[in-house]
Amino acid sequence: MEEAVRTATDAMQAHDAELAARVIADDRRINELQEKVSELITTTIATQQPVARDLRYLLALDRVAHELERMGDHASSVAKQVRKLAQQPPLRRYVFLPRMGELVAGMVHDVIAALVEVDEVRARAVAGRDDEVDRLYHASFDVVLDLMRADPDNVDRGTRILFAAHYLERIGDRVTNIAEDVLFLAGGVVEDLN
Repeated sequence: MEEAVRTATDAMQAHDAELAARVIADDRRINELQEKVSELITTTIATQQPVARDLRYLLALDRVAHELERMGDHASSVAKQVRKLAQQPPLRRYVFLPRMGELVAGMVHDVIAALVEVDEVRARAVAGRDDEVDRLYHASFDVVLDLMRADPDNVDRGTRILFAAHYLERIGDRVTNIAEDVLFLAGGVVEDLN
């Protein structure tokens, strides 16, 4: 997933519609992987009847697979906006999108590491970084609205930037959900990290 986010961000910065199209095409593979993981988990629960920690582990992994699949959808949606933006001159170098993309990709990387290590401290730290993503998202609105008010020619590009910012913000939220799954996996407690 980190790769999808980074590639969509790179495509935006390079003004590369073909690279963005690759992210969109790769989303099908992510969907297929999520279906396989969910199928394996269901089969394991049905045939092995796990209890306690083992069941908690399987349930957490099923939720994580779903979150990762949704992140793939969001990365693909960013790439769809990038494809359209690549046809026009950049608007204020896409405001805060490059920083948001970098931040979110790093969060995806770190939350997967926290999951693999079942590291509660790292999971909490990653979830805490979502506040910066949210701040950049809201700041993007302010800047882009000003740009659109100043020049109607900025409306199309500005709208696409806001859509892309929304999808990146949603990836940050889904990273937080995975961080919550790490806490559930570690201690069996459901905790809201938002």
